[in-house]
Amino acid sequence: MKSTSLNPHLNYDLYAHGIVESVGEGVTELVPGDHVLPVFTGECKECAHCMSEESNLCDLLRINVDRGVMIDDGQSRFTIDGKPIFHFLGTSTFSEYTVIHVGCVAKIDPEAPLDKVCLLSCGISTGLGATLNVTKPKKGMTVAIFGLGAVGLAAMEGARMSGASRIIGVDLNPAKHEQAKKFGCTDFVNPKDHTKPVQEVIVEMTDGGVNRAVECTGNADAMISAFECVHDGWGVAHKEAVFKTHPMNFLNERTLRGTFFGNYKPRTGLPGVVDMYMRKELELDKFITHSLPFSQINTAFDLMLRGEGLRCVIRMEE
Repeated sequence: MKSTSLNPHLNYDLYAHGIVESVGEGVTELVPGDHVLPVFTGECKECAHCMSEESNLCDLLRINVDRGVMIDDGQSRFTIDGKPIFHFLGTSTFSEYTVIHVGCVAKIDPEAPLDKVCLLSCGISTGLGATLNVTKPKKGMTVAIFGLGAVGLAAMEGARMSGASRIIGVDLNPAKHEQAKKFGCTDFVNPKDHTKPVQEVIVEMTDGGVNRAVECTGNADAMISAFECVHDGWGVAHKEAVFKTHPMNFLNERTLRGTFFGNYKPRTGLPGVVDMYMRKELELDKFITHSLPFSQINTAFDLMLRGEGLRCVIRMEE
């Protein structure tokens, strides 16, 4: 029974942190009292993906929104009035206690503040890793970030940490500009302010295009723009999508890569990201715009849907 029981404190966007209460049969990497980050995707450390340096798409534990049960026996660990409650994304972190497969739990520095590093269980690591692990800009390069939500700003944080000399934020919401400055944004472009395609605007303002571009909206048109604003001979990385572009873009040595969860293997990679925060290299605090008790979780969702906050940490205690 490779599972772990946790007592988690959570924030509302699938992020969580917890303290191990007990471990099941066969669990050797964790002991009660360990501080951990539960993650919606896992790392079995045995499949071809986990053994590869190039992939984090674990065969056993990759994200599966339909599973809802423990892998070992196909059963839920939760019931109410005799009826099963299914495990949402294998974590069920909107609860005071949960049971999680050990492969979906990353052991972290016990000194790390759990109400801050909980952000690393999902979107912040996704954006950060898209820059640090995939596009890998070198010091002095120019980087464009499309979409300035929390994931995009995390990608921007990665560009800042990499020493990018110019970081261009692209978003349809002009209010995002001021907030993006905290994450290293040097230039802001709103596509609605221009009559020509935004990629042409960026190519002109950078004398040929940026060195790297990261697309964080999931919009196919934005993906095309991100791809085509990159300078000849350089690269771009963003989420997977079907889109059309002229073959000459590839002959001109532009490259395209997709990334899932920032290419981080949860158990192997996340402890190091926590360490970045502890060394004050990664600035997590500025992502937290609200903190609310669990009784106000609906208010937290409203804030998210209205775009009025980046991340809201939900406290189990009132």
